[in-house]
Amino acid sequence: MAKEFLFQGKKIEDLKKLTLQEIMVMLPSRQRRSLKRGFSEGQKTLLKKIELAQQGKLKKTIKTHIRNIVILPQMVGVLLLVHRGKEFVPVKITDEMIGHYLGEFTYNRSRVKHSAPGIGATRSSAAVSVK
Repeated sequence: MAKEFLFQGKKIEDLKKLTLQEIMVMLPSRQRRSLKRGFSEGQKTLLKKIELAQQGKLKKTIKTHIRNIVILPQMVGVLLLVHRGKEFVPVKITDEMIGHYLGEFTYNRSRVKHSAPGIGATRSSAAVSVK
């Protein structure tokens, strides 16, 4: 039997019924302050697209550049393609992500992979054999 997810002692069905003010009380202070300031225009349109996708009026995958939105219970179950600077990375919103920012799940810095130095890069590259 799988363990059911509880957020602050409430099931996901109960969380979806709560208002934004009631959800804000449950979140940490940084997320609560962000929601208290209100949504930007881009965040409002993203929430409308998510609502339409859950109703079936829009396709399930939504591309977005907005990484600074707090994940709310109404967003659970949607596949978002979040921009990470160069490409879009798919992020499936699950119930464990509630209260986190969307950008936390797509790293925008990749690992640096150095290869051999180029010709004339430094004085020491003159000793490196060029094949």
